[in-house]
Amino acid sequence: MSTNLRMRGCVAVLTALAVLGGASCSKTVRTGRSPAYLIIERMDGISGADDSLVDTDLSSDVRTFGGVFEDAGTAVMRLALKDVDYGAVTGPTDNNAITVDRYRVSYRRTDGRNQPGVDVPWAFEGASTVTVTDRATVPFTLVRVQAKLESPLLQLGGATAGLTGAGVISTIADVTFFGRDQVGNDVTVSGSISVNFADWADPESE
Repeated sequence: MSTNLRMRGCVAVLTALAVLGGASCSKTVRTGRSPAYLIIERMDGISGADDSLVDTDLSSDVRTFGGVFEDAGTAVMRLALKDVDYGAVTGPTDNNAITVDRYRVSYRRTDGRNQPGVDVPWAFEGASTVTVTDRATVPFTLVRVQAKLESPLLQLGGATAGLTGAGVISTIADVTFFGRDQVGNDVTVSGSISVNFADWADPESE
């Protein structure tokens, strides 16, 4: 084979690889066997001390009127198809609907101090069943009551008069949802929300 032919062959191979690389999708789209996947559009925390306090970060009160309340969360999810061209023609089918039935919450700190039960609350799993056909809101528990009765949150109760830095634990909660499409393909999606733990001021009585 002449040098020119070999060079042309190499150029053709490199061009094909470049085209394939340019056509590749994000990791989310490539992961898993299901033709559908989930997008978290918004995640909110809901204060157990005052359920009117709903926001994209949570001020978690470790003690309210001498008691403890769990904090809830919601995740607004949207269904999407990996094959965009196919979806534009037909849209999702019933088989593409994804049923979320389980979630996992873990906490981390940006200062690297992440030992569960010492620096951050223990991770946990919970169940919440919602089927997403287009958009849906998935409720979940963001902070369990048990976490407020264990270290390190237990030590914060009554210790934050004036809210000094030592009386606040700032974390990021990573929430992963697990589900399946209607033919049994596993699907996961993850999101994060800031959670700041302290003995916040109790809400005013009505």
